[in-house]
Amino acid sequence: MNPGEFNRLVEQAIARIPLEIRRYLDNILISVQRRPDRQLLAEMGLAPDEELFGIFTGVPLTERSPADPPLYPDTIHIYQEPLEAYCRSREELIEEIEITVVHEIAHYMGFDEDDLVALGYG
Repeated sequence: MNPGEFNRLVEQAIARIPLEIRRYLDNILISVQRRPDRQLLAEMGLAPDEELFGIFTGVPLTERSPADPPLYPDTIHIYQEPLEAYCRSREELIEEIEITVVHEIAHYMGFDEDDLVALGYG
C-alpha cells in the first residue's frame, strides 16, 4: 500500500476512536513511518524482527511539571510495514491502527489496562 493510502486508513482509524479518548490527540502529533529503526528496537529490548506497531514519544501527562514544558512535541509514531504484515484485510488494518493509537494515547494519559478494557480496547 502506498503511503497516501495508508495515511487515509490512519485517519479513518482515528475517526473511529471515541471522542472521550480522541480529544487528547489535539496536542499530539501523529507520525506515520515505514518501520521502526533498529536502534529504537534495541533501546526497547526488542529483536530486529519483532513487531512494533506504534510508540508514544514525549512526556506523559502524569510526569509533567508546569514549570518545565516539554522540549519536543508529544508524538505517536505508527509503523506501516509491521501493521500491514500482521493484518489480513483492510478492515483488520483499520482496527489494528485504531487499537495501536488508543494504546499510545493511554501511555500519554497514564491509563491502565482496566481503563482500556472498559473502553473495549483491552
